[in-house]
Amino acid sequence: MAACPKTCTPVVRFCEKLKRLKTLDDDMMATSLKRCLSTVDLTLLGVGGMVGSGLYVLTGTVAKDLVGPAVVLSFLFAGFASLLAAFCYAEFGARIPKTGSAYMFTYVSVGEIWAFLIGWNVILENMIGGAATARAWSGYLDSIFDHAIQNFTETHVMQWKVPFLAHYPDLLAAGILVLASVFISFGVQVSSYLNHIFTTISMCVIIFLLIFGFMLADPSNWSLKEGGFAPFGISGILAGSATCFYAFVGFDVIASSSEEAKNPQKAVPIATAVSLGLAAAAYILVSTVLTLMVPWYSLDPNSALSDAFFRRGYSWAGIIVAIGSICAMNTVLLCNLFSLPRIVYAMSEDGLFFSIFARVNPVTKVPVNAILVFGILMAIMALIFDLEALIQFLSIGTLLAYTLVAASVIVLRFQPEKSNSKGTPSLSPNPNAEASPVPSESQTITEDSADLKQYESFSDKLQLVDRQTTQEHRGVGQLKAFWEPYLDRLFGDCVPGEVVAYCVMTLIVSAVSFCAVLEFGTKNLQLPLWSFTLLLVIFSLAFVLSLALIWVHEPQANSKTFQVPLVPFTPGLSILINVFLMMKLSLLTWIRFTVWIGVDTDELIPLSLSLLSHVVLPSGSLVETVQSVQPDGQVETPAHHVNATSPPPAQECTGNR
Repeated sequence: MAACPKTCTPVVRFCEKLKRLKTLDDDMMATSLKRCLSTVDLTLLGVGGMVGSGLYVLTGTVAKDLVGPAVVLSFLFAGFASLLAAFCYAEFGARIPKTGSAYMFTYVSVGEIWAFLIGWNVILENMIGGAATARAWSGYLDSIFDHAIQNFTETHVMQWKVPFLAHYPDLLAAGILVLASVFISFGVQVSSYLNHIFTTISMCVIIFLLIFGFMLADPSNWSLKEGGFAPFGISGILAGSATCFYAFVGFDVIASSSEEAKNPQKAVPIATAVSLGLAAAAYILVSTVLTLMVPWYSLDPNSALSDAFFRRGYSWAGIIVAIGSICAMNTVLLCNLFSLPRIVYAMSEDGLFFSIFARVNPVTKVPVNAILVFGILMAIMALIFDLEALIQFLSIGTLLAYTLVAASVIVLRFQPEKSNSKGTPSLSPNPNAEASPVPSESQTITEDSADLKQYESFSDKLQLVDRQTTQEHRGVGQLKAFWEPYLDRLFGDCVPGEVVAYCVMTLIVSAVSFCAVLEFGTKNLQLPLWSFTLLLVIFSLAFVLSLALIWVHEPQANSKTFQVPLVPFTPGLSILINVFLMMKLSLLTWIRFTVWIGVDTDELIPLSLSLLSHVVLPSGSLVETVQSVQPDGQVETPAHHVNATSPPPAQECTGNR
């Protein structure tokens, strides 16, 4: 590479750091946290994270304002989209049993800049999720006492009329978050025990609600006289699905807890599948019961289920449902306060956040500083913000995280496994697992000579040459043997995994373009029919062609952990659905999200520049991913093995040789 002037050296090194990948240790089961969670513990964490305010509050809000009785279909569609995302999370959680969830998964596959953006948004997701749940918890408790708490606060404390803020400070919601943070700081076993109690009570109440609710069901509430099953049409169902996504965001608590699981390779996929199935069934059945009990347009958005029983004359049942909803929302609070500090801990341990949050209490084995600080910040958000604004803001960050995790699955699946300094694959959860690099020419000849010791004819020699060529081109990330005669001229000289990486980028761009044209082409952009159709065809062909080019390459195989089926089609469909649901969110939500990303970028630049003087950091921190080219036969002896997928730096990096 040409020499770079000294003035541009910091910029070059800064850019290299933005795209470096995280290299994991040999033994990924080693951790400073405590591995004590079983499959049942993780399953109940997932159920507790999903079945809460979304069930008791969001169902009524979406049914009344967006969808009507067709909220059943909105939950079904959102559940399917969440299932595709859950597959991706389950693969990463089993393969990389480290805390950090989407942040960690993105870091090891697509680079630091994307990991930081996703980590920032996952922090936002959990903070908003906890704040929204606390406000829903407060609203439900207030409804039991006929809104006496709200009336007292507005009369004797204060109230305000500011857009996007609540009408009054919710002191009760803030107080429950502070109290829950204290309990979480006592350790993972205490958190798990409390979650077991609240989840069990919640599931019992849901069973009661379904049985008694179906007894009170009136099919006429779905009739045309009451507005019909889908009064807002297909557009309303899809818009409702984007908001209903909030109901399922809790399953990523399972991946966040993988570093504290006893057997993450087995427990994470099972817990993810079981918890998501239970949550989806609960949402679909409860929304059916709710809209059959009372007309959809008369629902109370703050306490739809308990209010429905009150209006049918069964006040005692409404109280039972309200108590169950409080228990369910307690589990969501616990899960948000459980996930958030661990993501902050992972980012701090990597040097991308303040190091004070990476400290683990030696007694409780949890990051107490992160729990208390972010618990207080979450309480402040619950104190002042409105519930509906919080929920819509939450959905867009979640969908972005799901999109990049799905893209990371594709990228990682078609990348050759990197070996660390001890020779084991850096992404294998088993330290004794063997790497599967592309065989060298000498190795291939040695192996073939064992099978073909005598060459009787020229055809035998041609057979050997053909076998050597086939084996050399069947490495991970290279073209499959069947497609070599057709595509080798175009992609034969590419680095393994390079074509796939570019195709994933094209996949995301084409998905965004397709969904944007589909959503805004005829409404806001006012495109003529021919140009609208042409753009849809172009972007859909680009999307399908990208999937096809990825598919013709060799993926990693023979993994001992769970893998997403039908890659790249399953994560590709997940990307398309996630992007489409993002387009259904309001313009105001996008503006708020853009402001948050702007704050994120402002934080990233000075933080990364402050790390420019560090190349090799302590164990568990970031490691340099730019490897200098070594002469043949020279043995590399740094403290950490570095990733060789990035191009070499323009200037020599001290400590990397």
